[in-house]
Amino acid sequence: MTRDGMIPGNASPTRTTGPQAPSGGTPEATGTRHVVLAFAVLLAVITYVDRVCISQAAPQMREDLGLSKEQMGWAFFAFSIAYASFEIPGGWLGDRIGPRAVLMRVVSMWSVFTVLTGWAWNFWSLLTFRFLFGVGEAGCFPNLAKVFSLWLPGHERVRAQGIMWLSARWGGAFTPLLVGWMLSKDHLGLHYKWTFLLFGLLGVVWAVLFWSWFRDNPRHHRSVNAAELAIIGDSADRQVGHGAVPWRLFLGSPSVWLLWLQYFCQNFSWYFYITWMPTFLKETFPDFTDMQRALAGCVPLFFGGIGSFVSGSIAASLADRLGSTARARRTLGCTGLCGAAAMLLLSVWLQQRAESGGVALFGIAALLAMGLASFGNDLSMPGSWGACMDIGGKHTGSLAGSMNMMGNFGGALSPVVVPPLLTAFAAPGSADPNWSVAFLLFAAVYAVGGVAWLFIDPVTALGGGDHD
Repeated sequence: MTRDGMIPGNASPTRTTGPQAPSGGTPEATGTRHVVLAFAVLLAVITYVDRVCISQAAPQMREDLGLSKEQMGWAFFAFSIAYASFEIPGGWLGDRIGPRAVLMRVVSMWSVFTVLTGWAWNFWSLLTFRFLFGVGEAGCFPNLAKVFSLWLPGHERVRAQGIMWLSARWGGAFTPLLVGWMLSKDHLGLHYKWTFLLFGLLGVVWAVLFWSWFRDNPRHHRSVNAAELAIIGDSADRQVGHGAVPWRLFLGSPSVWLLWLQYFCQNFSWYFYITWMPTFLKETFPDFTDMQRALAGCVPLFFGGIGSFVSGSIAASLADRLGSTARARRTLGCTGLCGAAAMLLLSVWLQQRAESGGVALFGIAALLAMGLASFGNDLSMPGSWGACMDIGGKHTGSLAGSMNMMGNFGGALSPVVVPPLLTAFAAPGSADPNWSVAFLLFAAVYAVGGVAWLFIDPVTALGGGDHD
């Protein structure tokens, strides 16, 4: 097996479909796999748009439904816990019946509950809709990882993950601005119900088009010719319809446990940006206008997207320079998470300087340091999903689902830990929250994840890749 997980010597069967070269020439490879990547990128954007839009609509929703902040917080938690809990079932189902069938179903499901979120009539209906929305979205990224393992050659998979996560992060970064523009009375002035309806319909359209066009096996797609199949390689060991998930192998592998740990650490610290970041900005930068705070809130996701793209773009060349894909992934993972920890420590120092004067200079620098921390976080992201594809083989969906489950348990825990931490470490006699202690915790957790990467074997398939 090569370092990118492909088995040398396995030639693809001859195909005669797709564009052919003139008589006597070599057929030019079709680019159908790039259309597959485009579908994945679009879905990643839709996923984050549907997920993030509720934060911008929350003030109107609370007013219409008569909800307290605590009740709105439980609605956020309902999504997070459902999303984490159903990662493994969603990934396993993709391994079992194929990502085409699963993605069509789960995207349609969460799109319906995106629409219904706007039409919730009380706290319990909102809680139910957000929980079921999370159940649907849980099947997204494990099945996209499965799609990449079936359709992309090993050297293209991590780059594809980088492009996809860039799109997801930027979708999340700019959604608050888009929703704010749609809701603002100075612009479109829509009721929040219509934003949920429009975003939900995007998912339905995607699901219909994907189901009509996509096939789990590249050999069954009429637009793929023999030359492109030769590029994709033999994916027989990753096809669907396998037996039971080899949990004994997964649970007995130190690399799997460490992969879960580092992803838990990633999400624990990163979830601050999509939960408490607006509150932090309001309390720390009271002189900012609403639009300035909205733009500042985009900084971490914007830089995170760049980190994902850079990681995916340099992974192959870094592997060539270091002599192995494993070393490249460990380097990116450790450097990214330890760098994120260092940037958060720098941000704390800059915030403390800002509080003693010079807010315009040191405050903005602190926000940029937080953006660079998110850049480091996402520098390790494509390698994490690439490891799932190589380690998991035809059980990619199950392993990717378990990793994302662990990560989102960390993400669900993080916003619950922050409030009591702020209170416990507030300055004596002061009601102002001590945000620095939260950043110190996030930095420490990042460092743990960075060290974990040093001991992960991110390329060797468990059980030779078959697991039967």
